[in-house]
Amino acid sequence: MNDERRIGRRTFLKSAVISTAGYASASLIADIRQPGLPACEQGTRSPFEQLRKRVGGQMLTYASTPIHQLHGMMTPSDLHFERSHSGTPAISPDSYKLLIHGLVENSLTFTLAELKRFPSCSRITFLECSGNCQDYFKKGPQTTPQELAGQTSQSEWTGVALPTLLRETGLKSKAKWLLAEGGDAALMTRSIPLGKALDDAMICYAQNGEAIRPEQGYPVRLLLPGWEGSSCVKWLRRLEVGDKPWMTREETAKYTEPLLNNTARQFSFVMDARSVITSPVYPAQLEKGWHEIRGLAWSGRGSIKRVEVSVDGGDHWQPATLHGPVLDKAHTRFSLPWHWQGKDTLLLSRVTDSTGYRQPWVKELVAVRGIGSLHYHNNGIIGWRVKSDGCVYYEPVVG
Repeated sequence: MNDERRIGRRTFLKSAVISTAGYASASLIADIRQPGLPACEQGTRSPFEQLRKRVGGQMLTYASTPIHQLHGMMTPSDLHFERSHSGTPAISPDSYKLLIHGLVENSLTFTLAELKRFPSCSRITFLECSGNCQDYFKKGPQTTPQELAGQTSQSEWTGVALPTLLRETGLKSKAKWLLAEGGDAALMTRSIPLGKALDDAMICYAQNGEAIRPEQGYPVRLLLPGWEGSSCVKWLRRLEVGDKPWMTREETAKYTEPLLNNTARQFSFVMDARSVITSPVYPAQLEKGWHEIRGLAWSGRGSIKRVEVSVDGGDHWQPATLHGPVLDKAHTRFSLPWHWQGKDTLLLSRVTDSTGYRQPWVKELVAVRGIGSLHYHNNGIIGWRVKSDGCVYYEPVVG
């Protein structure tokens, strides 16, 4: 080689390494690509992450959130649980109108554009069906948290505060209740105390930064933070102000829960504190060693103050770590490191909220509210059995 083409020893070795690394990287990429997988459309999940709301042969009007497959405190909009009574209506935003009338000074009708002109507000809160966990003793050991307690989800909701609209209409002195009516085929209605409407109720048109999904009430739904999902009427079309609740046959059956001693309670709107372990759960199989017990806790009465976990069926309880932000009426993540030594055991969790209310054993719940409490508003402690072979199964516990 002449002087013009001469290169140093270091330059030569460096170029050889880069060339080899590039060839290796290309080979590695070629090796991990699997034939037959479709290319990912921008914004979609990886084909390796298949998350579905529907499980088994559930009806199209009943789909739950895969809470055991999610991370953090938020639920993606397309995985939000859904429950409807007569399908999902298609409502044009251009023709949408919300009527507020009754015991008001001025009956007013708002278009979607007019609602969006009011000062907007946003809050992160959960929604939960009052029938969540209603099949507590009917579920078999091969049950996931989604199938047992997946009728809860959390979003950032955006809209206009309901008190803002009620100030526009004005309220008469006898006003005490609202009738919220949806725009679905059933024209589903729910009676709402005026006190809640003037507290933190919202008229929402956005969810997680985008327009509300059709199954969640597009274009507008009512949001009552901490209250059962059925009271948060979807496809909201009318609010009538009155001096007493409108007790339809459905509402009478829905809002009357038999208690002990021939008594009953009505209008049990608030969702009591609940916690659910989301890992390890069925169908996981553990190896001996360290694991992290993870889960969700929430309360319709306030924020989460404490979560405790038991790794021995309730004989002893340990404080779990709460992962912030810990918000009012919102899902909160918790975790606890755990060293499993290969023995059969039962994992449990219980939550205490900011009011001092602690999640009960099922036997404690039934002792106060009767056996009917296992159908609606069942927030009893949930168990997960870890077998000596490492397999994890659902196990209902009484206490």
